[in-house]
Amino acid sequence: MNSTADKARLAVDIGGTFTDLALELGPQRFSAKVLTTSRAPEEGVLTGIDLVMRQAGLKPADLALIIHGTTLATNAIIERKGARTALIVTEGFRDSIEMAFENRFEQYDIFMDKPPPLVPRDLRFGVRERLDGRGNVLIPLDESAVTALAPKLKAAGIEAVAVGYMHAYLDGKHERRTRDILAKHMPGIAITLSSEVSPEIREYERWSTAVANAYVQPVMDSYLGRLGEQLKQRGFACPLFLITSGGGLTTLDTARKFPIRLVESGPAGGAILAAGLARQCGIDKVLSFDMGGTTAKICLIDDGEPQHSRTFEVARQYRFLKGSGLPLRIPVIEMVEIGAGGGSIASVDSMARIHVGPESAGSEPGPACYGRGGAEPTVTDANVVLGRLDPDYFAGGSIKLAADKAVAAVAKSVGEPLKLDRLEGAFGISEIVEENMANAARVHAVERGKELQDRTLIAFGGGAPIHAARLAEKLGIRRVLIPSGAGVGSAVGFLMAPVAYEVARSRYVQLDENFDAAAVNALFAEMRAEAEAVVHAGAPGAALVETRTADMRYRGQGHEITVTLPAGAFDARSREGLNRAFEAAYAATFGRVIPGLQAEIMNWTLRLAAAQAPLPPCPPQPADQPVKPTAARSLFDPGEMTLGNVPVYRRPDLAPGTALAGPAVIVEDETTTIVPRSFTARINPLGCIMLEKE
Repeated sequence: MNSTADKARLAVDIGGTFTDLALELGPQRFSAKVLTTSRAPEEGVLTGIDLVMRQAGLKPADLALIIHGTTLATNAIIERKGARTALIVTEGFRDSIEMAFENRFEQYDIFMDKPPPLVPRDLRFGVRERLDGRGNVLIPLDESAVTALAPKLKAAGIEAVAVGYMHAYLDGKHERRTRDILAKHMPGIAITLSSEVSPEIREYERWSTAVANAYVQPVMDSYLGRLGEQLKQRGFACPLFLITSGGGLTTLDTARKFPIRLVESGPAGGAILAAGLARQCGIDKVLSFDMGGTTAKICLIDDGEPQHSRTFEVARQYRFLKGSGLPLRIPVIEMVEIGAGGGSIASVDSMARIHVGPESAGSEPGPACYGRGGAEPTVTDANVVLGRLDPDYFAGGSIKLAADKAVAAVAKSVGEPLKLDRLEGAFGISEIVEENMANAARVHAVERGKELQDRTLIAFGGGAPIHAARLAEKLGIRRVLIPSGAGVGSAVGFLMAPVAYEVARSRYVQLDENFDAAAVNALFAEMRAEAEAVVHAGAPGAALVETRTADMRYRGQGHEITVTLPAGAFDARSREGLNRAFEAAYAATFGRVIPGLQAEIMNWTLRLAAAQAPLPPCPPQPADQPVKPTAARSLFDPGEMTLGNVPVYRRPDLAPGTALAGPAVIVEDETTTIVPRSFTARINPLGCIMLEKE
């Protein structure tokens, strides 16, 4: 193997419609986009790997590393295609998982459907045991009751078991003993402990996370096993890492143990790409916009870092409304995700309103223009009608689009009901999906006390560069950045992710004169040891970067805010510093502090990552240079409401410093960038397209 090939690394991102691949070979990058094979995701992955390896002229032995992100865990939960799972809880609490928060996420809808739990009531079992709120044993574990459950679980055909006891986040010894007993009588069964997957206070979220992990564990283990075996048969002997929803790489063993941490792995890669680009270009405030075939993801990035959270909902039932999904307590990059992708289906309701999404045509059958049996109009069909996509050069020419089918679908489902011509119907679909995304961004920003107008929009994914400029106009944003390799942006982001792991613990601490610094230091030492074991397994000998946070609130409040903690050991004087940090974060979120109230800490979090070399800064922008188009195309002009001829440029032909005025189209293999009349496009020294509103 030569020294250049030593650096070859491959990233694979499975989306709802496309599987994206990016291969890094020294300074070169190769990419591919293939349709996702939902029935057997590894088939699409292997097809894409073969394609991108041929492009790079590499053999399996030349690859040093594979990084993989997948929606398989998410899809298994959404489609209810996980393992047959049982839940074992403290006696008297088997209905907690169904009672949830005991509130209505949609107050006035009398037909509101709550998401059913992943485990039905007849597969939830109570066992006599109890710890108190300090971890002391009130009632010892009834081991004979656990033993008696084994034949019942076997008879019910159970494939996975989640164990969640009251206050087990303080001490998981009863859960561990339950696992030992079940493993003895049911060897090979998948067992998830709430004290390991989510050792945090509040039993509903902890048990919901444990159940979800157990539910997808056999599915993920089977998939990763099949993929690993197929790669081995093809001669790939390099390590395989998984990207987590928190934006770090983790080992295959950890991913198999905690597959629920992979739920938002794909979108996390895109946020990493946008954050890295923001640091390189010196941009303090960014709104990242990732639009693929099924969903659109929007993330706020400040000072080169995306916001993180430990709460997430999956499989929302009610138009993506908060509270209508299954809550998970896992490390995630905080973002809003809506059903607004290229495959999102458009329709007209009884009040003559156009609706787009969240239902998607996916890859099977796909949009009508794919010619694979889809008959309903999608955003992709609308873009074909509007001239934004070239039917002969979609996905680098690997997928030929049927423009006549797109026209027919838009006309039948949108044009005819509203008495609009094909262009007006397609433009209506486009405007609605862009307004949906703009509204989601506004709400996301307001909920976090952020402004949007002074941000730079960084757009990536197959659909984002098409809609980015119009979305920016709706949000009052004047600059858009489209990175190199935008069409496979999340996969490119995977290549930038560090090996990392996050650990959380619930320990109640009051910030008063009884603050116990030694206990907090001991807790963080325990958490660091756990994180180090995972990170060193993936990056032996690497220098480590530690980040610590705490979930804090005023006494009497029901929920917390996350506060970044200073580095180093704590002592008695740290109490005042923690109070000041909390009040600053509280004021930034709510615009005020509450005088005279005591602060307290509920949860502590430690994230450990392998250190990475800083990205080189972007050189100064060169003087504008003109460029000649390679072709022309009919493109819809929203101002004139008609098609007009505009120049078409190939992105590989555009050197840094190139400048061109809109309206124009910039094409590349995995996406297309639309430059409206009011924007000028420039290529910066990193190869990014900068769209600036004149």
